[in-house]
This record gives sequence, structure tokens and C-alpha cells, in this order.
Amino acid sequence: MRKESLDFLKRLITTPSPSGFETKGTKVWLDYVKPFADKTFIDSYGNAFAVLNPDGDPKIFIAGHSDEIGMMVNYIDDKGFIYPKAIGGLDFTVSRAKRVIIHSKNGPLKGVLGATAIHIWYKADTPPKQPKLHEQYIDIGVSSKKEAEKLVKIGDPITYIDDFEMLKGEVAVGRAFDNKIGTFTAAETLRLCAKEKKKLRACIVAVSAVQEEITQGGARMAAQNINPDLAIVVDVTHSTDSPGIDPKEFGDVKLGKGPVLTFGSVNHPAILSRLEGVAKKKRIEVQREANGSRTYTDADVVFTVHKGVPTVTLGLPNRYMHTPVEMINLKDLEKLNNLSAAFVLDLKAKERFSVKV
Repeated sequence: MRKESLDFLKRLITTPSPSGFETKGTKVWLDYVKPFADKTFIDSYGNAFAVLNPDGDPKIFIAGHSDEIGMMVNYIDDKGFIYPKAIGGLDFTVSRAKRVIIHSKNGPLKGVLGATAIHIWYKADTPPKQPKLHEQYIDIGVSSKKEAEKLVKIGDPITYIDDFEMLKGEVAVGRAFDNKIGTFTAAETLRLCAKEKKKLRACIVAVSAVQEEITQGGARMAAQNINPDLAIVVDVTHSTDSPGIDPKEFGDVKLGKGPVLTFGSVNHPAILSRLEGVAKKKRIEVQREANGSRTYTDADVVFTVHKGVPTVTLGLPNRYMHTPVEMINLKDLEKLNNLSAAFVLDLKAKERFSVKV
């Protein structure tokens, strides 16, 4: 991956943007896409848009969601311990003994999710059960509610302290690949197509959408605003090649074997057929997965906008989703970007997609 793109990915991953508090991450995204776009703008709720070739036809909507799961300050007790509430589908079984940052108006404040020492509970007749999130607490090193309330307020967002790191080869670990990689791919698609603008027939609207993890409302607003002719929604999907996952139940998706095309549900068969053809022509390795109901991505709301928008999801294999140690392969991500851009450049002037019967 080129250095500038990797630096951008690192900034996206390490910039906190829990659902409802996405503005810092959105600014990072807008600063990156502006040199490649003909225009950029944001809407009233913070969805960000970057447009290339505005007079082109068809108009393609390429979106990822900018928000990540997290927590927020819910209650402060008399001793100054802070009790959190989840933002989105937080896995509370991995939250204890983690370092966190509370993003207050006074600036970032570090703390830890407390965990009683093993020496105290180990010899108990009954080991303690895994506490639910509202039974866990954050220790910021103060001794009273009055001290804590000078530093934080109810409703302040909280994220884990976990940085972007490279492991062996092209494998990367980060806190929020779900779904900063979607906004990354939307931006990189715009960049790659800007380099080939003379070949471009479509209008591209790259979108960094808010609040997928809690409402999917951001993408719905964005698609209503743009009224596209077709849409690609980029998100992570489960890599099922780690221990304890049965591929007979969850499908066979591997890290390092390319991006994922999803068949069934909202995924439009004509667009999928074209994507498979483009992938074959460009020799881009892809994987397949089956979906019999909802996609649980922003595609579920985008495809119903107006009279219906032909929509597909493009997936990136991701291990350990919704934990602080999500894992991806950067080769998969580059192939995803290249496939998305190649598909857009393959679109014919005024092309439309419909189901054949």
C-alpha cells in the first residue's frame, strides 16, 4: 500500500468517532478526499460527501460508515467511579482491565476499566460471574464524585486505548476497522478514479456516513439526499478462519484471500454479475458468502430509498469484530479498493441495472 494511503488509514483508525460523535473522524476523511474531488460537503447530521465528475451518468453512491462502537459516561458514584453505557454492539465480555479515554470538553481523560485482582477472588468458593457492562466501572484516579464531575460529564463518549499496529506481513490490528475501512475504500475509489478521469463516465459520490452502529440513519439520509442510480456499501464481514467458528454455519471466508461478494438479500444480482466479471478481467481474487436475510450493513436502508436503488455490499474479511483487536489483511483491502475503482470505471454512460425475468 502506498505510504500516503497507509498514513490516512492509520489516522482514520486512531481518530475516535463513536456513533453520535463522529466529527473528528469526518474531518480526517474530508481533508484527505478534497484534493481528488470536484466538490465536498456535509449535511445537517454530519454525513460527509465527496463528488467526482458531477455531470456524469449514472450516479453511483459509494459509502462506508464513519462511526465505531464505544461507551459513554452513564453514572458517577460517590467515590468517583464511573459506570459506562454501551454505544452500539459493544462486547462487554472483553472490556474489563482495558485502558480507556473519556473524551470530555476539557480534553481527553485516561482511565481504566477496573478488574479485581485474582489474589482476592481466586480462593472464593464461587468464582465471580462475568459482570454486565453496567456492573463494570472506570477508575480515573479520583476519590470523590465532586472531583470526577470537574473532569467529566454524563454523556461524554469513551473509547478504548488501542493503536493501529502491523503484525507479520500485511496483517494489521486496530480498534475500529469496523467500519473505518468502508470510508477508506470510498475515498480510495475516488482517488483511483480521479487518476483515470478521462475514462470516467459515472458521477461518483463517496460518502462517510454516520450512526450505522446504532440506527443506520446516516446512510438513509445520505441516499435520500443524493438519489443515486446504484450504490456500493463497503463494510467488514466475518473472517471465519480462526478457531471456534464453524464454516458450515457461518460460511468460509479467509483472511488474505481477497474481498468478499455477498449473494442474496439486498444484493442486486446484475451488479454482482458485473463485479464478478470485472474481478475476473482484472485478475482480482474475490471470495463469496451467502446471505439469506438482512446484511446488517447500511445497504439494508440504502436499497429502499425513493423507488429503489440497485445496491450491493462489498466486504473485507475481519477477525474479532467489535473487539479492540480487530484484524485485517492490507492486501485484501488493496484488492477491495482496486475492485471498487475498476467497477466504477467499467460503467457505461447512462447505464442502469435491473433484474431480468
